Amino acid sequence: MSVDMWQSTLVEIAFTSVVIYNFTMLYGKRTELDDDFVLKNLMGPNCLTILEELMSHVSFAPGSRVLDLGCGTGLTSIFLAQEYDVQVFATDLWIDATDNHKRFSALGLDDRIIPIHADAHNLPYANDFFDAVISVDSYQYYGADQEFLDAHLAPLVKPDGIIAVSMPGLQPSLEEGGLPDQLKAFWHYEIINFNNLAWWEDLWSRSKMIGPVEAFPLTCHRRAWGEWLASDNDYAQQDVQMMEVEGGKYFDTLALVSTRVNCHISSFT
Repeated sequence: MSVDMWQSTLVEIAFTSVVIYNFTMLYGKRTELDDDFVLKNLMGPNCLTILEELMSHVSFAPGSRVLDLGCGTGLTSIFLAQEYDVQVFATDLWIDATDNHKRFSALGLDDRIIPIHADAHNLPYANDFFDAVISVDSYQYYGADQEFLDAHLAPLVKPDGIIAVSMPGLQPSLEEGGLPDQLKAFWHYEIINFNNLAWWEDLWSRSKMIGPVEAFPLTCHRRAWGEWLASDNDYAQQDVQMMEVEGGKYFDTLALVSTRVNCHISSFT
């Protein structure tokens, strides 16, 4: 796909999303959110679009206790609570928990979503506490070292519990070092850890606390980006320039899904 075609596709996807929903956006089967609310609270490619596809690969029962790790402004937590009737621990380091609490309360969800301010390497939860962990567009910041999964995350999940994450990454034949300098210029000081799917699958396959890993790219990649670029967020407008350089040739949206195995946690932490 040429750069011009890629840019036109992103614009068309973004425009279509706004026109179709007009005043509300429907995610899943019953989660309707005001489009202004969604666009105002996005922090990157539409996390709701990404989560909707990610959840097609997993399931959990109503009333489950779910960790939404790196929840940002809480959009994904709202979706999980409304769509699946679960209790969500909305955990983030960058966004103030009080601000998230106000958003949840305004939607009548303060009894189902608990906002927590915490670092992913120092989570304030008991072992075997969660039925599932979900993470959208944050795992690349803290989960790219071999120790993180077994030392900090998997122990918090009950045996047979779900761990499902999605992160931005690279298309199959690429490595982070192979990106053109024009794209690297957009990274600034951030540690993004852009890697391809095989790299992430290999990392998780080394874990002693999870079972077989399902690794796959998400088909919503272009749509999620288009919806983000349609917002008037300053960072989104900066990303418009980045995506013009990217031209559909380098990036992808990746997902990993697995379950906690039944093991003695003390052996690995």
